[in-house]
Amino acid sequence: MVNSPGLLVHINALLPSLSPAEQRVARLVVSDPADAAGHTITDLATAAETSEATVIRFCRSIGIAGYPQLRIRLAAEAAGAAGRGGPADDRVAGGEIPPDADLARIVATISFNEARSLEETAAQLDVAACERVVAAVDGAGRIEIYGTGTSGCAALDLQQKLHRIGRSVAYWPDPQAALASTALLAEGDVAIGISHSGASAGVLDVLAQARRRGAVTVAVTNFPRSPIADAADLVLTTAARETTYRAGAFASRAVQLMVVDCIFVGVAVRNRKRAGQALAAADEATASLRAPGGRGKGR
Repeated sequence: MVNSPGLLVHINALLPSLSPAEQRVARLVVSDPADAAGHTITDLATAAETSEATVIRFCRSIGIAGYPQLRIRLAAEAAGAAGRGGPADDRVAGGEIPPDADLARIVATISFNEARSLEETAAQLDVAACERVVAAVDGAGRIEIYGTGTSGCAALDLQQKLHRIGRSVAYWPDPQAALASTALLAEGDVAIGISHSGASAGVLDVLAQARRRGAVTVAVTNFPRSPIADAADLVLTTAARETTYRAGAFASRAVQLMVVDCIFVGVAVRNRKRAGQALAAADEATASLRAPGGRGKGR
């Protein structure tokens, strides 16, 4: 079953695929859906410094028939957000941190938007696709994981966790080594590429090569209309919110880590006894690294 994402999550995910003029409309809509819902099409076009025809194209680009339907959806989205309970200061919801913001405003903005990123990722995650990824990983002879920059944190995390339950898995942060690793992939193996933007050339190249070798290819990305998604058999999308100065850096890592945890736990649950034994053996092997009386279990 595919979860239906909220409208604002959907618009954010499609943002890079929109024209520059449509992106201006999108940013106005996302920044204040309640205000946008009250605008006429002329008002919104003027505020976005574009034409009414562009607003209509924007509606169609995001899968909505026309502007009246967009206003209805935006009003419903705003009402739903109010019902869920927002921050005490409504200004923090948009993710913008003004130059004169004090630390309290900064903390409130970042924590609210990053918490919402996790909630929205869970709400829109394609559970059926995730189940197929878990099944492919569970049955794979080899699992290769690719990710660069901040996405490498999630790639390494998944590699370490799968390794601890006895899976044959490798993480390749170096683009040249990553490409070389695809030469050993075959049908029944799995290649997982993690890229927030979906446009990382290195990750895209290895996924394309892995697919040519017959491996099942998986993409974890924030943008479903991205090159990496086109190169993957299965796509799991995140819903990271961006805040000023941070460009989604922490939020993107947090939601990627949540998605890879879903994959890991899904595989472990399919093999409870084997996974439990492997984790116990790993804990025993690292026991000497813990201080007497410590409870870290190797963490």
